[in-house]
Amino acid sequence: MELRQPIRRAALADIEAQASRVAAMMSHIRAAMLRPEAKKSAPTLTAAELCSIAGIEKSSLNYRLKRDDLPEGELVGNRREWVMAEAREVVSALRSDHMRPAGAIAVTITVSNFKGGVAKTTSAVTLAQGLAMRGHKVLVVDLDPQGSATTLFGVLPDAEVEAEHTAMPMFAGEHEDLRYAVRSTYWPGIDLVCAAPLLFGAEFALPARQTRDPGFEFWLTLDRGLDALREQYDVIVIDTPPALSYVTINALMAADGVLMPLPPSALDFASSAQFWDLFSDLCNELVRSRGRDKVFEFIDVLLSRVEASDAASGVVRQWVIEGYGEKVLPIEIPKTSVTATAAAEFGTVYDLPRGSMHSKTLGRARDAYDRMCELIEQQIEAVWALQIEQTK
Repeated sequence: MELRQPIRRAALADIEAQASRVAAMMSHIRAAMLRPEAKKSAPTLTAAELCSIAGIEKSSLNYRLKRDDLPEGELVGNRREWVMAEAREVVSALRSDHMRPAGAIAVTITVSNFKGGVAKTTSAVTLAQGLAMRGHKVLVVDLDPQGSATTLFGVLPDAEVEAEHTAMPMFAGEHEDLRYAVRSTYWPGIDLVCAAPLLFGAEFALPARQTRDPGFEFWLTLDRGLDALREQYDVIVIDTPPALSYVTINALMAADGVLMPLPPSALDFASSAQFWDLFSDLCNELVRSRGRDKVFEFIDVLLSRVEASDAASGVVRQWVIEGYGEKVLPIEIPKTSVTATAAAEFGTVYDLPRGSMHSKTLGRARDAYDRMCELIEQQIEAVWALQIEQTK
């Protein structure tokens, strides 16, 4: 007997019912995974983890704690642990020479790629968490209407995000800056501007404003909207839609640096070439034609979702290195079961509690992200130094 797949007609009412059903499921799933209060909480850090972040020996940490000017943590079993807020205080004191110097402002990093599924949002949120653990104050701006970064922070875009929690009112001209939308998160040191599907409206609002006012520069809306926040934060991380949209153009024009996660696959590499080609054309039309320029302090290409057993990825990796040269960070993010498990629990590798997975697998994934954060922090410090030099 031949089996045939039937058609299943769906009217708009059917689609609305389906959307409601899936949204309700998401609420139940989140409530189950984030028990008991459907709220996320940042992990605690051990003395060994604090020492690793600060780059010191345990004896040095113990010596400093004897001065009674830093949180001592809490003894849990036979080891001492610090909640994240206290850990940040300790790390900031131990790494004072890495903190934002007086006279410098936030370094804005836009995480972008033409395609979805390249670990863009994971890279953005993990970067923010890693920098926060190092003592920096970070603002995450979610500009992807899908709200994936917002979801990773334990907020459901469809159910818990209103327009005033997003950048949409600013793009529509109702606010001049983004201060109105900033909210705290479960992770100490990280604030968030949420995203929701209503952000799709920016793709109509921005060109409409440009049409009404030829002098309006739509591509600088976000850049100017962040000015009021740049002295309040050390780093601003922007997560973008997987497209070269009006919103993505704003995010790139607001950036001091760009991070592009790029899996070593032929299709992803080809897509990245299209991305930069289109962006160059747009810059020529929007910026250089007006006698201006756009300078990025750094552009980083991050090899992501790398499978060591995939022979074909080695060939494409070489393409990436030859094509992007020194822009390729000297670290690769492996595709492991750890990241899949973390994503299934609405989190990152930094959210996973100790003992939740095989220690070597978790350690391998975290080590890669630790190194990514370390390399990008070095560039952030260089930008701060340049800012101060330019003010002299």
